[in-house]
Amino acid sequence: MAINIVEKLDGLIKVRNVIISVSDKSGLETLVPSLLDINPQIRLFSTGGTYNKISEILGAQASSSLTPVSDYTGQPETQGGLVKTLDFKIYLGLLTETYNEAHQDDLQRTGAVTIDMVVVNLYPFEETISKEGVTVEQARGNIDIGGPCMIRASAKNFIRVAAVVDPADYTRIISGMRANNGKISLELRYDLAKKAFEHTAVYDRHIADFLVDRPINDVIGCYQVMEG
Repeated sequence: MAINIVEKLDGLIKVRNVIISVSDKSGLETLVPSLLDINPQIRLFSTGGTYNKISEILGAQASSSLTPVSDYTGQPETQGGLVKTLDFKIYLGLLTETYNEAHQDDLQRTGAVTIDMVVVNLYPFEETISKEGVTVEQARGNIDIGGPCMIRASAKNFIRVAAVVDPADYTRIISGMRANNGKISLELRYDLAKKAFEHTAVYDRHIADFLVDRPINDVIGCYQVMEG
């Protein structure tokens, strides 16, 4: 497999398309209006409870600024929200490199858009496993898949995308965008990428530690195990 070696990038990236899908919704009431105040043309994409929260924040403005991810991808969410953002158009938009002509051709071919910012934090796995008597199945159900994938993709592509995992960073992101006419700097994107990879590393460590400490009998006890 050939690995792309990027030789040119933009120091400042105009934020036009943002995916927001968070478990911790604190700070959205500040972040979302601020993004649209900086650039009223920003398109927000969201899912599930986050979509509902942003709709509530925006009111009538939601109809022009907010799009369900399922409308963008053309694929409805699966039962229980199991699959929401694991879609080719999402990841093409996250991983596309600005000066790669083949990537730009792929965007045109698929109707995908470049995603400039991802605001994601994960299912509360650590909180779940801290509860008395939590089962392997309860823990398994709270393992986030789509969130870490989007975080890793956006953090890998810090050369163009801002990966935002901590509500505490919303203020400096908005301040940076205001100072740069709606653009986000390479320095900030790189700082956010480092924090994003640390976030997913800690998350995976909690999952691994929990499973390592549970014998197979704890697994079997959760289910009706069918023969065959």
